[in-house]
Amino acid sequence: MAAFVCIFFVQQPLQAQYYYYNNKFYDNPLVFEVGVTGGVMNSFTDLGGKKGVGKNFIKDLRWKTARPSYGIYVAANYQDALFVRLEGTFGQVTGADSILKNVASSTFGRYERNLSFKSKISEAQLSVEVHPLFFKPYEDGNPPRLSPYAVAGVGFFSFDPQTKFNGQWYALKPLRTEGQGFSEYPETKEYSLNQLNFLAGAGLKYEISPFINARIEFVHRFLRTDYLDDVSGNYIDPSLFANYLTPNQASIAQQIYYRRDEIVPSDVSPQDAQRGDSKDKDAYFTIQFKIGMTLGRQRIR
Repeated sequence: MAAFVCIFFVQQPLQAQYYYYNNKFYDNPLVFEVGVTGGVMNSFTDLGGKKGVGKNFIKDLRWKTARPSYGIYVAANYQDALFVRLEGTFGQVTGADSILKNVASSTFGRYERNLSFKSKISEAQLSVEVHPLFFKPYEDGNPPRLSPYAVAGVGFFSFDPQTKFNGQWYALKPLRTEGQGFSEYPETKEYSLNQLNFLAGAGLKYEISPFINARIEFVHRFLRTDYLDDVSGNYIDPSLFANYLTPNQASIAQQIYYRRDEIVPSDVSPQDAQRGDSKDKDAYFTIQFKIGMTLGRQRIR
């Protein structure tokens, strides 16, 4: 993708410089932008959500689980119509069945499941912004300062789900809470903590000055994993942890893979009962404000 974009820029005929901002600045066909971002990150996973059964996308969104996010970016800008952007984004996602306490009677056991997680997210993305208002030239007048746009691309992200037990945080992947990699559960594979995602979203850009612009942007990430929260399949036979984990890991895994008994003390772990919903992959999104500085425009002398 990056190679294609570079070829595209190189092969475009270099047009004469055109006036920009009321005949005060020249704008080259290709300029660059660097900037910073800040906002919120939230996720859609098996844990938490709203009343009733688990639902898809925004129907199950809880803003209570939103956490801060931030980042930096650099972009190549071709005539304000096409931006190719390399961006780093950092934040955290979280979820907990305890958020359902006030609607517990409607959740079909999701509240009583009593699982929770948090995970730091680090992401590098390569994306393209398309600004349709700039598909036509503005030689005879000032271009619009407000520009809606669409954005799409691919990212590489890392995550590491953890849960809190007896006042201490434990990384969940090493505990293989759903029997990932166990020969007794051949359909349950171990997952990687570093994966690709695909992103799509929309934004609004405002030119504050010839050199500074601001954006507000929503970007949704489509994941290829259902283990962002370490919950996807069914409960397993807890005696098997001792066959694959160290004694200390097995002891912890046996206590945190099933936590319904913390709310229902007389409850007993049902083997092969549903723990998560493997049919729907997890996802996360950001809503961010961006401030960028344009490099390459020239003042008329």
